[in-house]
Amino acid sequence: MTDVRADPEAADDALSAAVRAAQRGDESAFRVLYRAVQPGLLRYLRILVGADADDVASETWLQVIRDLGTFHGDGDRFRGWAAAIARHRALDHLRYQRRRPAAATPVEQLVELVGDHDTAGLALEAVSTEAALDLIATLPRDQAEAVLLRAVMGLDAETAGQLLGKRAGAVRTAAHRGLRRLAARLEEQREPGDVTRMRSATQKGTR
Repeated sequence: MTDVRADPEAADDALSAAVRAAQRGDESAFRVLYRAVQPGLLRYLRILVGADADDVASETWLQVIRDLGTFHGDGDRFRGWAAAIARHRALDHLRYQRRRPAAATPVEQLVELVGDHDTAGLALEAVSTEAALDLIATLPRDQAEAVLLRAVMGLDAETAGQLLGKRAGAVRTAAHRGLRRLAARLEEQREPGDVTRMRSATQKGTR
């Protein structure tokens, strides 16, 4: 089966086909879904719940497996559905953690979070995953989750807006503003020759 991460133009069709096959009980198709969605899902959860991301991701996939037969939609909607399950699991986890006598972690500041995808990728591709997540965690709350859902989870603005209870335009605006902030901070860390490329990518995403 096609690697849905390899060709952006064919990704949604391939993921849609994998969803349909997985709903018929095809285990190899479910592995395709997992490989396509898990990396972004895990990075998203690391911002929300920090070191507990693996546990919350496991709970998310257990629910996905349980409820997959009730899902209706294409590959893009599947990403949004999985992200919504993960977000609800993360918020439940954090509410439980707040009831326990434990020290707060910086990522918990993003708990209440209720660009253009290519631009997002360009803005983040030159830094490590750890560095990118650290930078995203410093953004204002609405911008952080908009960037996470657009750039990390790969959701379109409509799907991200439905998840957050916001209009697609508001999600685009928050993502663009967040990416501009990220690009400005990345410029400070990069060599002078790379600054022009980063600025160009950011300007492209804000048009």
